[in-house]
Amino acid sequence: MQAAYTLTMPDVRTTSVIFASPHSGRDYPEDFLRKSVLDERAIRSSEDAFVDLLFEAAPTLGAPLLVAEAPRAYLDLNRSAEELDPALIEGVRRNAHNPRVSSGLGVVPRVVANGQAIYRGKLPLAEVRGRIRDVWRPYHDQLAGLLTETRSSFGEAIMIDCHSMPHEALESVVHPDGLRPQIVLGDRFGAAARSDIVDRIEAAFAAAGLVVVRNAPFAGAYSTQRYGRPSQNQHVVQIEIDRALYMDERTIRPNANFRAMRDILANVISEIVDIGGAEVPLAAE
Repeated sequence: MQAAYTLTMPDVRTTSVIFASPHSGRDYPEDFLRKSVLDERAIRSSEDAFVDLLFEAAPTLGAPLLVAEAPRAYLDLNRSAEELDPALIEGVRRNAHNPRVSSGLGVVPRVVANGQAIYRGKLPLAEVRGRIRDVWRPYHDQLAGLLTETRSSFGEAIMIDCHSMPHEALESVVHPDGLRPQIVLGDRFGAAARSDIVDRIEAAFAAAGLVVVRNAPFAGAYSTQRYGRPSQNQHVVQIEIDRALYMDERTIRPNANFRAMRDILANVISEIVDIGGAEVPLAAE
């Protein structure tokens, strides 16, 4: 059976911050590839490619890193398990209008980037339920458990949901200083995280020389909405990074700036980890 995720824990836990990457998975099942009409490059176009590598310093800095193994084109972990697409899945009835599902981006996507269809026809409902059982539930069970354990140990939990975005997604977005944004922080307009936490995350990116905006064009999706509970001392901030900063979007390969960007992010991660710093570090069990 395909692994749902990899969880890397620090040797010594020093922070209430958790990093998660739900869209950087690149373990493509052979059966899935046989059913797809897309070539290898096109099917990877939905990936937040290499985001797990950009944030790999987190455990060495005292924070857990949860990384999906399954690719987004196979199953989208940043969607509700109930976001089933009747245009793709046999036996699913149309319910209330959901713009994500209607556009083909439900929990099992119908399309990848630029609206390219993944499959020739429909999928059996039993197969979709199997993907949710084997991949979606283990990932979210682990994430929910990690958040609960963190709140118990530290009194709060701060989850950083790590993503990347196409360069073209920022064409119409302008920073107040007139600059083109490079980082988008999503806190669902304040509903998912306390404002001082988001302020410090923004300051960390800005100090690294990156141009930051909030909630446009991405305010946070399922994970931000489900787990962001500031009134319960549980905070979620979604981070979107312009892919052009570190990769060639056409070939889906790291570009010449990848190592420099990874080093920059290691410093940012260190600053974010400090937001949830513990007076007494917790040794790994």
